[in-house]
Amino acid sequence: MLQRLRALTGILGSLRTYHGRRTHRAGLDRMYAGFVSAGDLVFDVGAHVGDRTAAFRRLGARVVAVEPQPHLVKVLTVLYGRDRAVAIEPAVVGRSEGTAELLINTSNPTISTASTAFVAAAAGAPGWAEERWTERLEVPMTTLDALIARYGVPAFIKIDVEGFEAEALLGLSHMVAALSFEFTTIQRDVALAALDRCVALGYEKFEASLGESHRFAHGAWRNAEEMRAFILELPHAANSGDVYAVR
Repeated sequence: MLQRLRALTGILGSLRTYHGRRTHRAGLDRMYAGFVSAGDLVFDVGAHVGDRTAAFRRLGARVVAVEPQPHLVKVLTVLYGRDRAVAIEPAVVGRSEGTAELLINTSNPTISTASTAFVAAAAGAPGWAEERWTERLEVPMTTLDALIARYGVPAFIKIDVEGFEAEALLGLSHMVAALSFEFTTIQRDVALAALDRCVALGYEKFEASLGESHRFAHGAWRNAEEMRAFILELPHAANSGDVYAVR
């Protein structure tokens, strides 16, 4: 009962944070309008409670919302289950198809992860010390290539999977028009690995947005080496952000 109460409290907190603020919604729409047009296909990898899916739908896109946490799949089903332009995939995205062990943070489900290295990096780190991953669950794992084979080539892929971003990109061999991946300052190595994978796929131009600012940090596209330096020079307090890559 206590575990269920914690899960419900965590989900309600996420819904308030990500759906309850008008400025957040407006920022998402403004940011993604540069990448997404009506009729486009978008992959929302790590959909969580679906605030990004909502933004993509407001822009007129079709969405594949990928989320492995069963409680959050139920939330997504309530929000989008009747929307024929949204497909919900209950899975982790990684380098190969199969299964993965999901480490669930019941109190803060937005940072549940398939990466044990992410949990290890968070242990004792400033701002992360109180976080606990108390549940483990085996879930299906798919790849971006498999999703493309099933749904078609997207115009944009958003990846936010708590330290599993480089693994997700290793399952992509198709260069799409644009993508984003989250990074954290507790795992800069993962960010750099994801950046290297983007370069290997052929991406040459990069930008970054810090936290939930929904604004670009530079105002102009940077090359890979400039983005690498930016990530390495960020103070720990910056905490997290997203790198955007375009052809």
